[in-house]
Amino acid sequence: MPPMKSSAGSLDPQTRAEVLVQAIPYIQDFAGKTIVIKYGGGAMVNTSLMQSVMSDLLLLQLMGMRLVLVHGGGPFINRALEAIGHQSSWQDGLRVTDATTMQVAQEVLAGGVNKTLVRAVGAAGGQALGICGLDGCLLQAQKHRGPVDLGYVGDIESVNCRILHDGLDAGYMMVVASIAGSPAGDVYNVNADHAAAAIAAGCGAQKLILMTDVLGVLKDRSDPASLLSVLSQKDVPALIDAGIIQGGMIPKINCCLDALAGGVQQAHILDGTLPHAILLELLSDDGIGTMVI
Repeated sequence: MPPMKSSAGSLDPQTRAEVLVQAIPYIQDFAGKTIVIKYGGGAMVNTSLMQSVMSDLLLLQLMGMRLVLVHGGGPFINRALEAIGHQSSWQDGLRVTDATTMQVAQEVLAGGVNKTLVRAVGAAGGQALGICGLDGCLLQAQKHRGPVDLGYVGDIESVNCRILHDGLDAGYMMVVASIAGSPAGDVYNVNADHAAAAIAAGCGAQKLILMTDVLGVLKDRSDPASLLSVLSQKDVPALIDAGIIQGGMIPKINCCLDALAGGVQQAHILDGTLPHAILLELLSDDGIGTMVI
């Protein structure tokens, strides 16, 4: 039977109480734990949806969870490059990053998108501290190795979590732009999924959550009902061989596996464009995305 609703369209008091009671064991489990969330895609571009996500994150923080929000901002970089008439190209899902593109990416991510998210947290009633991987040598990277030279694209080598722990201990939600540095002083554009996985593993997070524009892993990509709510690591190779995990989902799953190998307890892939997706995934029995264990 569907939940009863009031004439205003909100859940009736009994249903609200049941939802809150169902959340209690999850709140108890996650209170005091660090959760790393990669945020991007449609959930970032839509302003009203972004504000809703920030309110949901603030609620989790008020429940005692220590939150690190890692973000990219590809659409915003695209707009900035178009505005100056600079062309951008891609190779195997990674942006080829010349010196001009790197400068624009740093300005857009660390100076623009990052501070927009910090303001959104503040507008929701919380406090956030916005940094990028250069601050406190948080993310150290080396130039990406591959058959094609991608320019200033980096692979993360180490994570220095002291600045994150200091901010979390002081009660801030930490907002991290996916820019990294090298010991030689180079600046690199790094994939936000990879950055989130590295931070989660390096900083002892309980969970990694990748917010994307798809429901999760589907057995049948045309059937939302075929969502795999729980995915065991040991089943991943067979699902890739069968073509069930394919395309852009493969690197996301690999990020989850890297995080789990680094000590993270669970990793989640969910559709961040769905209202309150992160609350439903973390605080309900059924969840809403795919949890990799």
